[in-house]
Amino acid sequence: MNPNVHPTLLGFDVIWVATILSAVATMAVLVAIYAATTVKDPMARRVKALNDRREQLKAGIVASTNKRKKLTNKNEAADRMRSFLGSLKMLQDDQIQKAQIKLGQAGIRTKDLAFFIIFARFILPVVLGGTAIIAVYVFNAFPSWGWFKHYAFVAGTLILAYKAPDIWLKNKVTKRSHMVRKGLPDALDLLVICAEAGLTVDAAFGRVARELGKAYPELGDEFGLTAIELGFLNERRQAFENLAQRVDLESIRGVVTTMIQTEKYGTPLASALRVLSAEFRNDRMMRAEEKAARLPAIMTIPLIMFILPTLFVVILGPAACSINDSFIHGH
Repeated sequence: MNPNVHPTLLGFDVIWVATILSAVATMAVLVAIYAATTVKDPMARRVKALNDRREQLKAGIVASTNKRKKLTNKNEAADRMRSFLGSLKMLQDDQIQKAQIKLGQAGIRTKDLAFFIIFARFILPVVLGGTAIIAVYVFNAFPSWGWFKHYAFVAGTLILAYKAPDIWLKNKVTKRSHMVRKGLPDALDLLVICAEAGLTVDAAFGRVARELGKAYPELGDEFGLTAIELGFLNERRQAFENLAQRVDLESIRGVVTTMIQTEKYGTPLASALRVLSAEFRNDRMMRAEEKAARLPAIMTIPLIMFILPTLFVVILGPAACSINDSFIHGH
């Protein structure tokens, strides 16, 4: 047998495949080590954001960036971006407000980033779409494709480039809302304990934010901001409405409605929160049971595509190698 001829399996060079798999495994190990050694404490960034919000409220600056006394480089860049978009007649108040609300729901407190989101919707289709048009119709990048595939590729690139900022933002909102939902029943239980202990509402929110800050940093962030706004805003109702606006969850809106009714009518806070906590825990259990019921159907495709071929390779691989060696020696 020629020593330079490597064994093959199903037409693939075994040594070549093993080398690629080893490289992928090594890369995965390096990425895992890097991720484990560069874990950052979410508390530092959260505390800085809360302090910035407290200073803004102390200075009487709630939403308008024009009233700020000190402008950072990001503010200056946002002002230039705003003037550029304004010159192109692309800025609308409702569009800016929707983008700022989505940024808040994603946990991004810098409202100036809304101008960059709007700018990305404009510039990405121009850049990526122009690149696709030049590549397809000028340089003939895919000569084997027909006119319909060329058109579909260019149109898909334009649509994807326009929707990319919204998709990225929606993904961050969904992930953050999921993390807030996980810790909400525990937060309500702590609020009940604080209310029964005689703490005020703002003190209770602050205590829950400190206790749950490390386990659920997103929820601790929102409760910490609510505690600060309860202490500084003129209308406490506005602080609760801001919480409902920052978190895109129906359960948070239920909590906010309960807190507003408690503030307005003087109903017992502990009993209302206890009922809400039990309801949210029941919903969480129902979602877990629903996922468990869907698991067999979901696992069918991965089982067919990944597990069964692996079993075939492990079981039939040695036999295929023996047959291949027999044919080589026979010739």
